[in-house]
Amino acid sequence: MSQTEIRTGFDTIDDLLESLGGISPKRVRLFPSPGTATEEDVVRIHDTEDRLCELIDGTLVEKTMGAKESAVALELMVLIGMFSKQSGNLGLLLGADGTMQLMRGLVRIPDGSFTRWDRLPARKYPAEPVPNLVPDLAIEVISPSNTTREMDRKLDDYIQVGVRLVWYVDPATRTIRVYTGNTDPIELTEADTLDGGDVLLGFRVPVKQLFELL
Repeated sequence: MSQTEIRTGFDTIDDLLESLGGISPKRVRLFPSPGTATEEDVVRIHDTEDRLCELIDGTLVEKTMGAKESAVALELMVLIGMFSKQSGNLGLLLGADGTMQLMRGLVRIPDGSFTRWDRLPARKYPAEPVPNLVPDLAIEVISPSNTTREMDRKLDDYIQVGVRLVWYVDPATRTIRVYTGNTDPIELTEADTLDGGDVLLGFRVPVKQLFELL
């Protein structure tokens, strides 16, 4: 079964948590019941509780992000935004609350994303609170609450729906893993330079610069 197919009905809570990548049960919403949640519930919880939730297999999973991870994500998105403007406004940038429906029943919230205008009709920002949108670049800043299996599944989701470039930024190790399609990742250290590949042609930033504020 493809990991992006919707799975509902688990025998135990352990089965559910296992399917979500071994995450903490504190992040799993029990109302609506796991397996029955929809995109509308994502919007409702955001509007009434000001909480961000991803939707996976009909289950709402709360997004957590610490101050350190938020600062790194913001620094990177500011640099991309400046580059985009200097290059003539290349596309849509969303931050850590940029909710998007990658496919029916699958809502993800990257810590940052960039979508070229050719993926958006008439070069307009989506009007929907959870737009049907597949970005060209998805950025995830690894938090202590993220498990390896959770991030592996998220990467699989991104690749399967057609995200061209994925950056996994790890403040703990001060490294960045770069994924393009199903090829092996490239791991960058503070001695290296991050570039935008074919998605952000010409964008370059020393990895060390992103972690200097830490």
